[in-house]
Amino acid sequence: MKASGIPSHERSFYRTGLDSHGKKFIISPNSIATGDGETMHYIDCVRENNDDSFYYKEEERKTNIVVHFTAGYLKGDIAQLTQPSNHVSVPFVIARDGTILKLWSSKYWSFHLGRGAVGGNTTMSRKTIGIELSNIGYLRKIGSNLVSAYSNSDVYCGMDETSFYTKLNSPFRGETYFATHTQKQYSSLILLLKYLTNAYNIPRNFLPTNKRYTTLSSGEVQSFNGILSHVNFRTSGKWDIGEAFEWDQVIQSVNGSIT
Repeated sequence: MKASGIPSHERSFYRTGLDSHGKKFIISPNSIATGDGETMHYIDCVRENNDDSFYYKEEERKTNIVVHFTAGYLKGDIAQLTQPSNHVSVPFVIARDGTILKLWSSKYWSFHLGRGAVGGNTTMSRKTIGIELSNIGYLRKIGSNLVSAYSNSDVYCGMDETSFYTKLNSPFRGETYFATHTQKQYSSLILLLKYLTNAYNIPRNFLPTNKRYTTLSSGEVQSFNGILSHVNFRTSGKWDIGEAFEWDQVIQSVNGSIT
């Protein structure tokens, strides 16, 4: 899908409530105070048939927040994260237009870190809150276009459409081109992080630059309380959130300073 077509794709989901698998959702606007004097607007996105078999209704003490990107487009993102009885999901997805979609209560849990996750997939998934940013991820250059990892014919943008991608000075985990996140996504992520850190008393700690894009040790992830990303738990096969992400903007807005 071309990046220029994503806005209409997302509007279609809000209008119809149908994901890419044809599952129907009830879309309900809502809002809540962040605890920082701001209001976070979001939509409850609940299966029409009330299926909730993709997460565990077990309340867990939350010590960390983990930021991901979906490596997909919104309808497919929602479809994958709500597969019946699959138990691989996150409570929040942030669309490219900045809409925060709440799939289930963040007091519960589901697997979101994956097999081989540092600290243990079950242990760390239970105590962390996952946030997915809708984003196709890394891109590959073919001729004058950038395509997704899914198909050489899935053209995301032209090389001249520089607002849609970032070219790194050196590859991150073997990849050089990454789809950008929108400013609306950054703004919504900042509000959501403020809300969650206040709601669960999670420290607004971020990793220093030299640790931000690396896989941590088991001891490091188990002792760290704060905000991390998926790459901190996985040594390979994941690029979220890599060096194309504007962490400093997020840290400065959430924490009041750059660390």
